[in-house]
Amino acid sequence: MGILDGLLGNASEADIRGTEKDLQNILIANERVEQAYKVIRDLMVFTTKRLIIVDKQGVTGKKTDYHSIPYKTITHFSVETAGTFDLDAELNIWVSGSSAPISKEFRKDKSIYDVQKVLASYVLDKKS
Repeated sequence: MGILDGLLGNASEADIRGTEKDLQNILIANERVEQAYKVIRDLMVFTTKRLIIVDKQGVTGKKTDYHSIPYKTITHFSVETAGTFDLDAELNIWVSGSSAPISKEFRKDKSIYDVQKVLASYVLDKKS
């Protein structure tokens, strides 16, 4: 996937080494980035310990929100596919202690399934 996919809201795999370097102030000792997906300016980063959602804010994107979610706190998640007239698909993640899900929008493509499979493998492996 290329830059056009990122602009359209399609998830594209991000460079793991570059992502790890960007998150060096966030990661703890012995924590490694295993997979990362870029959606427009935001990132969904799967590490050995948690899911980190990096939300670039503002016009310049200099303000950044780092949302850390330990895998064991994810109670459930869902994929809402795009319809005929609805161009967006949505990934919802519920975390224990919160009634509202964390939502990320994707364009009508198959990348949402790739991200969902990675999320499922981390959440289900950590809980079994």
